[in-house]
Amino acid sequence: MLKVGITGGIGSGKSIVCRVFALLGIPVYDSDERAKWVMQHDAILKAQLLQAFGAAVYQQANGQLDRAYLGNIVFHQPEKLKLLNSLVHPRVKADFENWVAAQQNAPYLLKEAALMFESEAHKQVQQVITVSAPLDVRLNRVLQRDQHRQPADVHAIINKQLPEEERQQRADFIINNNDQQLVIPQVLALHEKLVALSQGF
Repeated sequence: MLKVGITGGIGSGKSIVCRVFALLGIPVYDSDERAKWVMQHDAILKAQLLQAFGAAVYQQANGQLDRAYLGNIVFHQPEKLKLLNSLVHPRVKADFENWVAAQQNAPYLLKEAALMFESEAHKQVQQVITVSAPLDVRLNRVLQRDQHRQPADVHAIINKQLPEEERQQRADFIINNNDQQLVIPQVLALHEKLVALSQGF
């Protein structure tokens, strides 16, 4: 089956684009959501996280991952973030492969990942779509959506992601979600291209 990655910087609107694809009957793997699930349920990863970050990474009362605790550690220590990613990404990769094996009766499937290239998730797919929007539009969207964030917080996240120009250069397809071009016609046109491409898989 043809596997297509879909990415975009924070606030680009890739989740909305994914919903349109889903309405067309295309299975969508949400890497961020699945990563949260894997961190909570994958026995191998849980053992690795406990060893790397200590017993407090899971709450004693209910066994839930303490995201705030872990976030405080990795946000200010780049080497700890690198370690976390090196543990999580291989387990999410394995989870994706299991998910792919269960998919049937669709011409292609999508893997949504904010860090498509940074995490090397693009190596699991044959084509990559990037959802693109100007920086000021993205910033305003995130600040409206996430009331707890400050502009500096959003810029810190953006600075950890690939520059927009590089993401576009590395992608096979670009969907412009700049509040000036209609998104649905772009998705429908791209859907037709991907269905045609899938004939060879």
